[in-house]
Amino acid sequence: MTQEAILSQLGLIPNEALGQQLERIEKNTYGYDKIIKHVMDLHEVLKVSESYVALSNSVDSFKIKIDATSKVSATEALEKINHFADKFKVKLEKVKDKETFYIVGFAV
Repeated sequence: MTQEAILSQLGLIPNEALGQQLERIEKNTYGYDKIIKHVMDLHEVLKVSESYVALSNSVDSFKIKIDATSKVSATEALEKINHFADKFKVKLEKVKDKETFYIVGFAV
């Protein structure tokens, strides 16, 4: 996938700064090429559960954010995230005291 396609799918308008951030995320995410398509698929699947994948502002990583307004949607989102991580062998790191996860990379 191209940088422009990834940024557009995440709802961002591609520009130089976002392109550079995405390059840092690619270098920082182990097995990036193996999981990027699945990360984008997860983003689409999470939309119905009021959640999404985004670029982190504080870490060179993709983040998964559960923004669900109901407990049911939040539970569904968490199930989808866990299924994604298990099925595609992706290592996640939970942010303390938040419903947010960083995608660390392909788990070996």
